[in-house]
Amino acid sequence: MNKPRLAWAITGSGHYIEECLDFLLTLTDVDLYLSQAGEEVLKMYGIDLADVRTLMPVYRDKAASAPPVGHFYQGYYHTFVMAPTTSNTVAKCVLGIADSLATNLYAQAGKCRVPSIVYPCDVAPEIETTAPKGKKVMVYPRRIDLEATDKLRSFEYTAVVDSVDELIVTVTQRLNALGLT
Repeated sequence: MNKPRLAWAITGSGHYIEECLDFLLTLTDVDLYLSQAGEEVLKMYGIDLADVRTLMPVYRDKAASAPPVGHFYQGYYHTFVMAPTTSNTVAKCVLGIADSLATNLYAQAGKCRVPSIVYPCDVAPEIETTAPKGKKVMVYPRRIDLEATDKLRSFEYTAVVDSVDELIVTVTQRLNALGLT
């Protein structure tokens, strides 16, 4: 290993997924992790995974034990980003459930004291988002989803961001702090 990399997970949320992916594709030294739902959502938004694979390694959620999480114990990753993140994944992270690739990555990053940056899809009582085929829609997260997002904000080694712009700033600041930009 030459230098630690960034691990990025996409779960099944389409909330600003194209903007998140546009930013992700500007970065170097990144490994992309896809939940099964994340892979489905990329297809729904017309994003060709083959194009992404030409730019970075892509790991898919195909094994029960999520073997790639062992990279955290080897110092392979300096930061974990999960963006966009479903309310289901946020709830599991808050409860300490690590039963998927994305939730296992988050758990192992925390256990290894690797900072995580999470962009949940449910950050406000009313949110405009883009559905597949570009249609703008309003979404009204449930109180329980907003409460889970707020709980995640208090977790150690975790920064929760509320927008793509904040995601870009936070990831860039982290890379700058590590001297990686």
